[in-house]
Amino acid sequence: MASVDTARALVLSERIAVARSALEGNIQRLEDSCARMQTTRNQIRAGRTHRELLYHSAYARLEARLETMPVIEQAKGILMAQTGCAAEQAFDMLRRASQRANVKVRDLASEIVSRARGGGDSPDGTAPGPARRAGTQSRPAPSRGTAAPSRLSGLAI
Repeated sequence: MASVDTARALVLSERIAVARSALEGNIQRLEDSCARMQTTRNQIRAGRTHRELLYHSAYARLEARLETMPVIEQAKGILMAQTGCAAEQAFDMLRRASQRANVKVRDLASEIVSRARGGGDSPDGTAPGPARRAGTQSRPAPSRGTAAPSRLSGLAI
């Protein structure tokens, strides 16, 4: 009988040891989670919340869109005047040309507006003028240091 009690005591001791080990592991994970949660709380208190960050990024996107909208509308007007198309068709022309040239619509629109004002160079870097219209090439204008005109070369809208 004493050997049976000793065997049961050993089994219970092993189970208790396993339970203590599992408990210590759970306690350690709980402490780690509490530390991470406290760090997150401190970051939120020190900075903006996730919701605020989303609000301000959406606001910034709207502001950027409002800044580029007038130049796109001007380019649409120029295309409408030159081709006699509707506003939707003019924007579709801009969009397709933008995709073909792999440039942003706002950059393409800006280039169209600057050329219409007479201040911009043609897409191949040559200055517009009578010699160009007659089919002969004039000397290339100095580069303005931007990548957009080179990507717009040969662009047909």
